[in-house]
Amino acid sequence: MTVKLDERDAARLAGEEGPSVALAMRVVTRAAEAMEAEKLLDVVGAHIDSCLYLGPAVLDFADRLADGGAQVTVPTTLNVSSLDLIHPELYRGDPETAGLARRLMKRFEEMGCQPTWTCAPYQLEMRPAFGDHVAWAESNAIVFANSVLGARTHRYGDFIDICCAITGRAPAAGLHLDDNRHATVVVELAGVSDGLLNRDVLYPVLGGLLGPLVGKAVPVITGLPVGVGEDRLKALGAAAATTGSVGLFHVVGSTPEAPTLEVALGGRSPDAEFRIGPEHLRLARDHLSTTSDDRLRTVSLGTPHYSVAEFGHLLEVLGDRQVHPGVVVYASTGRDIFSEIRLRGWADRLAGAGIQVVTDTCTYITPIIEDTVGTTMTDSAKWAYYAPGNLGVEVVFGSTEDCVESAVIGRVVRDEEIWTRG
Repeated sequence: MTVKLDERDAARLAGEEGPSVALAMRVVTRAAEAMEAEKLLDVVGAHIDSCLYLGPAVLDFADRLADGGAQVTVPTTLNVSSLDLIHPELYRGDPETAGLARRLMKRFEEMGCQPTWTCAPYQLEMRPAFGDHVAWAESNAIVFANSVLGARTHRYGDFIDICCAITGRAPAAGLHLDDNRHATVVVELAGVSDGLLNRDVLYPVLGGLLGPLVGKAVPVITGLPVGVGEDRLKALGAAAATTGSVGLFHVVGSTPEAPTLEVALGGRSPDAEFRIGPEHLRLARDHLSTTSDDRLRTVSLGTPHYSVAEFGHLLEVLGDRQVHPGVVVYASTGRDIFSEIRLRGWADRLAGAGIQVVTDTCTYITPIIEDTVGTTMTDSAKWAYYAPGNLGVEVVFGSTEDCVESAVIGRVVRDEEIWTRG
């Protein structure tokens, strides 16, 4: 399909604004053709994932754009990097790789991107409004923008993200379009206890189950409490986007495009319906663990990056206790959130209790964890899914409360009762 370009698009493609803009325009246009878009549309912001160093290709592409004078034309935030610039001493990897990662970060800053270094740009002060078109990469950010904010972005990946930011344009296709945003699958929770429905741990587990269940479809979930909070929806979406290809979900009574089931479905009948009970959730929770070894060495929290509220909950659960001397606890977050918790005195409290805050990156990406042989525990379905393959660690998934109790005691403990009640 030939994409209809406006006068400025055509001029950029012809090189009238320089070689880097022409390259970016070619990438956006080719992506639009692949997506069978009839035209391009304006975006009001972008979030870039290609700032994470994954090899020479990402740096070569950034060099080509930056050397040609490319500048982003819309507010553009940067995803996690390969380094924690605030705590550089935590890095345990190859120094040469670290140097290349730092150079890549600098190149994106040179193009006018904001050095936010977070996978949760929706936790920043400025974020897209309902109906805004943006070009966001990073799977959990994409699903949050679409589902929780009601903004519009397709699932953009490396190179397309920065090209959309430079041109301010994106394909008019996919989840940008009304017809593609209606739910096609209904997922009903039934027989789940009030105790579990009101626990944070339900939401990453439900998301982990949702991803492989619906694939690329847009699901609408019924049976959850009305007004589910952002941190719980964040955990649900991150897990669903990790274990599947979910870019948008609806929760009746909680997300902006699902005031009712009928509205979420766009007045149409669903293609499929699924019923999820306690037994399915228990199996999904167990599927997030790779070992039953309770000899705990590491706890990793904050994937996606912890919010201020999540740090508050962590401190509340921890109380005045200390982490066991044989356990190392990491909590990852963005530098903006880190600044806030420092101002509140929470960073010092965490450090005093034996919890290391990590910024700018994530512990399943960057070589930070010292002991990758012993058991690692996490409250993140996304971390549990990726870390075994990335780091070779054995993982136990549990609630934040489970993780804290385990870290204090020095061995894995989990509240099994909430998973067995109907």
